[in-house]
Amino acid sequence: MELIIRPLREEELDLLKDFLYEAIFLPAGVAPPDRSILARPELALYYEGFGESRADQALVAEADGCVIGAAWSRIMNDYGHVDDETPSLAMALYREYRGQGIGTRLLKALLAELAGRGFRRVSLSVQKENYAVRLYRAVGFRTIRETEEEYIMVCDLQS
Repeated sequence: MELIIRPLREEELDLLKDFLYEAIFLPAGVAPPDRSILARPELALYYEGFGESRADQALVAEADGCVIGAAWSRIMNDYGHVDDETPSLAMALYREYRGQGIGTRLLKALLAELAGRGFRRVSLSVQKENYAVRLYRAVGFRTIRETEEEYIMVCDLQS
């Protein structure tokens, strides 16, 4: 499998909805929600009007001509919001491509892109049960707050 990490193209913006749906963490035994959940305002802010701000950055992982994952950021008042200068990050891979190091490559590429654009840090929110917590810690994210169910994490980009 040849893997390419590249910018999301304008005609692919709808893929953000697909990967936002894939990013919804489901504990074992929990049925996936209906896709209509993506229209909720707290989720729509991850994709509506994407590309209008310099913090709106998105990269995709492409294998054999098909997009299999995406990582993107924007400054928004989402679950991982820490301040108005720090982009929040979202990412997901299709299930069959997880656990192969693809997410790590994709995430590192987005972090490098954001650092190159002068952002000091990036934030995210992740459920404590989510196996992706290990990935985020491995690339340099640290917990700055937590709720009963989630970690709010940041990664310093200019260190």
